[in-house]
Amino acid sequence: MEYDQQVRNRLKRIDGQIQGILRMMDEGKDCKQVITQLSAARSAIDRTIGLVVSTNLVHCIQGEGNTDDKTHEELIQEAVNLLVKSR
Repeated sequence: MEYDQQVRNRLKRIDGQIQGILRMMDEGKDCKQVITQLSAARSAIDRTIGLVVSTNLVHCIQGEGNTDDKTHEELIQEAVNLLVKSR
């Protein structure tokens, strides 16, 4: 699967968030502020996982990435399993 620029941009933004959190920790910022930013980063990661899984699922259902001759139901179940496993 090829990853488009949208996914790369999301990850760069997340990287920036993480760097900001590290700076906050170095500066001794309040725990609540750090946790808020960590939660935001986790949420961004979760959304990115969803984007990657859904894009891959569409790709596979359209037949472009399904070399195992799996049914649509099997592909959907695999995608759901990936999402569940990511939590």
